[in-house]
Amino acid sequence: MSRKIDIFQKLLAGGIIRNDEMGDAWDVVFRTQRLSPALNNSTTIQQMRERLSEIIESNIDMSTTVFVPFYTNFGKHIKLGKNVFINHACTFLDLGGITIEDDVQIGPKVNLITENHPVDPAKRKYLDLKSIVIRRNAWIGAGATILPGVTVGENSIVAAGAVVNKDVADNSIVGGIPAKFIRTIE
Repeated sequence: MSRKIDIFQKLLAGGIIRNDEMGDAWDVVFRTQRLSPALNNSTTIQQMRERLSEIIESNIDMSTTVFVPFYTNFGKHIKLGKNVFINHACTFLDLGGITIEDDVQIGPKVNLITENHPVDPAKRKYLDLKSIVIRRNAWIGAGATILPGVTVGENSIVAAGAVVNKDVADNSIVGGIPAKFIRTIE
C-alpha cells in the first residue's frame, strides 16, 4: 500500500496525527491553495461547480449550488449531496472528512471544522481530527460553527451564530454558545 493511501485513510479515521505523518497530505493542501483563487473568481454557477469539483476530486451535482467565496484547506475530504445550497463565505476545514447529505442548506459564513489540537502543550502542534456529518434536509444558519465530531441530524436547524460541539438529534432546533436544544420540529 502506498504512503498516500495510508495518510488519507488515517486522516479520515480520525484521532491524533503527528506533524511528521502528514507527508503527501501537504501536497493536497498546497494544490488546494493553488486552485482556490480560480474558484473564488468564478463568475457563473457552472464555473464554480467545475472548479470546486476539481478541488474536491468529485463531480458536484447540477442541483447543488455553492456561492463564492468558499474556503477550504484540503477539499479532498468534502462530500456534497444533491440539491445542496451553500451561501457566501463559508469555511470547510475538512482533513477529518465532511459529509453533506442531500437537500441541506448552509447559510453565509458557516464554519465546518474537523480539526483541533491536543491540550497537551508538548503535542499542541499535532492535529486531532473528527469528521462532521450534516444529514438530509438540515439547515445551518448564518455564522454557525460546527466543531469536530458533530453530526447534525435529519431535518434539524442550527440557529444563526450557534457553536455546535455535540450531536444534534433529528428534527431538532439548537442555538447558542455552546448550542443547546431549543425544541423539536413537528
